[in-house]
Amino acid sequence: MHLDSIRHAADDAASMTAARKRPVIGVPSRYIDPGFDQETGEYISQREYIDQVFADAILAAGGLPIVLPITTDAASIRSYFDLCDGLAFQGGQDVDPLLWGGDPNYDKSLLCPERDAYELALMKLALAEDKPLFAVCRGAQLLNVALGGTLSMNYLELDTPEHMVHWRHTATLKHAAHPVVVNEDSLLYSCVQTTQLQVNSCHHCAFELLGDEAVLAAQATDGIPEALEVPTKRFCLGVQWHPEYTWQSFATDRLLWDGYISAVKEAMES
Repeated sequence: MHLDSIRHAADDAASMTAARKRPVIGVPSRYIDPGFDQETGEYISQREYIDQVFADAILAAGGLPIVLPITTDAASIRSYFDLCDGLAFQGGQDVDPLLWGGDPNYDKSLLCPERDAYELALMKLALAEDKPLFAVCRGAQLLNVALGGTLSMNYLELDTPEHMVHWRHTATLKHAAHPVVVNEDSLLYSCVQTTQLQVNSCHHCAFELLGDEAVLAAQATDGIPEALEVPTKRFCLGVQWHPEYTWQSFATDRLLWDGYISAVKEAMES
């Protein structure tokens, strides 16, 4: 074998070894059903995917994201779970209010029961076996439901502090939408090292009653809950904003991803 070929092979092997050292972060897929396609005259396949910004944030923090397609098979869900060193849950559709006895007439077009059932199964495994878990927006809301909590399906229903009105919490992904106050004795604080954050925001649902073992880690200055965590776990944190969009521009969001991946690595070594 030519010397240059040997060197390239050694470099490739080193790169593969370095990649294997990255913790594997399972990301349950987002899901859309395109329905009927006018061009083909047929119903086309449902699509499952990860947002590129979500994958990039995990990669930049030192993790190796893999997409976990939706399944109802318990053995496959177990295999997915065992494959991963940590789990990270994306945003997306609203969580079905029927899961906590809420409004049975809620707009079904805003829901995705396939994701609800699948992601709840993975979350409950992670909670039971203390696998590091990080959840964003819808993921954070589903985490609260997995813990036995409830959601408000319209944050405008929730009270604000005296003499305040609600911030706009919808449709701002790439810029700061409002301030957030972080509890100093929280896991979130240990990641971001500050009690004051500026965050983006893109949600109309919010935590209402917190689930068992869940504690509030942060809230917006208008009183809307912004983060919850489970202190009895290695790393179990859900945030209402979207740090996957702002980790390159907001230092605190980069620290959040770094803190999660560091926790996964520590769990792997213990």
